[in-house]
Amino acid sequence: MHDYRPCSLKTWAVEERPREKVMANGIQFLSDSELLAILLGSGARNVTAVELARHLLRSVDNNLQELGRQSLTDLQKIRGVGPAKAITVLAALELGRRRAGMHHIDRVPVKSSRTVYELFHPLLGDLDHEEFWLLMLNRANRVLGRYKVSQGGLAGTVIDTRIILKKALDNLATSIIVCHNHPSGNNQPSDADVKITEKWKKAADMLEIKLLDHVIIADKSYFSFADEGLVI
Repeated sequence: MHDYRPCSLKTWAVEERPREKVMANGIQFLSDSELLAILLGSGARNVTAVELARHLLRSVDNNLQELGRQSLTDLQKIRGVGPAKAITVLAALELGRRRAGMHHIDRVPVKSSRTVYELFHPLLGDLDHEEFWLLMLNRANRVLGRYKVSQGGLAGTVIDTRIILKKALDNLATSIIVCHNHPSGNNQPSDADVKITEKWKKAADMLEIKLLDHVIIADKSYFSFADEGLVI
């Protein structure tokens, strides 16, 4: 087993220099491995950053969705990927996730559960832990804002109803939608999901705020309490 040492960008063959390709043709023409190589910055002994990037992508079957699920520890299992490289990759993936999640959010009228899914799937679809989010709407069902209520582990998270209602009141929301993900990929609500939804609805009604829906995001699907007649 040999020791890896950085292989500088300057030592790459011309055809293996993605930065030059960007300047010549534009970043949209780079492959996934070339984009990842720019983030990595350098490779290892006798291994360019492009080759290291290809190795990293092969470890997730060249699936960018699966790459987005990797933790800091997972990335560092790849020989030649240390903490600095791993953190850079994670930061880029998180920026992409947030950008996708913010796409026209302030312009979108929420007309269906599908709209909620499209707003939150970029944020929640590939997480390895559970998060609860609040979507706040005005009388025209346009988004006033969204807020992460809580974050937990693989099995669940703790949600404080008072935090949800206070945030809604602070933003003068007339209606709210609660959304959370199931890292397991199962979109069906648990008994706890059903009970907490009933609790939220009763509490919101007392403040004349309407709970329109509770949407559960899975990897490629979702469950809507409103669509199933569980929120009336």
